[in-house]
Amino acid sequence: MLSNFIQTKYRVITMSYNRPSIGLVLSGGGARGLAHIGVLRVLEREGIPVKYLAGTSMGGLIAAGYASGMSSYDLEEVARVAVQKRHMLRMMDPGLPNGGVIRGQGILKFYKQLFGEKTFSDLRLPLAVVAVDLNTYQEVVLKTGSVAMALRATTSLPGVFMPLMMNGMKLTDGGVLNNLPVDAAQSMGAERIIAIDIAMNDHHWIGRWMAGHHWVPKGVTQTLEVIDDTIYALRIAEQRHKLQHFPPDVLISPDLPGNVNTFVGYSQVSELIEAGERATENYLQEIKALVDPCSQRFCKQADNNQDSPVSGRFIV
Repeated sequence: MLSNFIQTKYRVITMSYNRPSIGLVLSGGGARGLAHIGVLRVLEREGIPVKYLAGTSMGGLIAAGYASGMSSYDLEEVARVAVQKRHMLRMMDPGLPNGGVIRGQGILKFYKQLFGEKTFSDLRLPLAVVAVDLNTYQEVVLKTGSVAMALRATTSLPGVFMPLMMNGMKLTDGGVLNNLPVDAAQSMGAERIIAIDIAMNDHHWIGRWMAGHHWVPKGVTQTLEVIDDTIYALRIAEQRHKLQHFPPDVLISPDLPGNVNTFVGYSQVSELIEAGERATENYLQEIKALVDPCSQRFCKQADNNQDSPVSGRFIV
């Protein structure tokens, strides 16, 4: 009887110290990225320990906030202030077209207000954000240096924000090449991956949204629709390829309003957060199975083999 007690206790101790590390991957998607806050809220409430974070564009911004120590409630408060019209206008600093119609100094100032001079090494959790170098046409995973500068790079929507010149690179939004960077989280050491895809699930992006507004010239909307179709085709093809090679353990795609995209929908903070919460709650059983070995079939096998001296090692 004492032997069984010792073996059972050993099994519990082994499980508690050998839980797999969880990586959370947040995709880009403009205002739709506010749903990530709802995802984080559920993980906080359920005590799901996130050890690694990776994100692209808006996903990178939310991930950076969480990695710096902000709670989901802190992030919601920041979002509610930032989406106010006067704050949005401060971030928009139009200039002569030079790779983008917005210079990006206003949004960089906003990032510096949030993160100061923090570098990645100052963050509480390991973080990676994705950008694209237009000089080499390659994906760049940013994990060192200034957090604010990295966010300026990953959120630089092509054609809208001027690319960020940094260390000889011409950086822009990483969404085209890796909008859901599961591989970045894995490379940091995450053993289990929860990925949140909030991108549009069809190609009715900004061009088709603008086509419904009669004040926009038809030629402009047609041009934007062609750009939409091209970016959509590239993004979907690359994301499918990435997911085949780097599939997450849990993939969540919140059901979000179709009229929320890169440029509009930022005022729908509550609705988007709630959508993220609902989607994550639907996957709680799968998520808990990642972090709790006893929720998996190994635990049942261990319970049936309590007399075995190796049962505690097997289940972990």
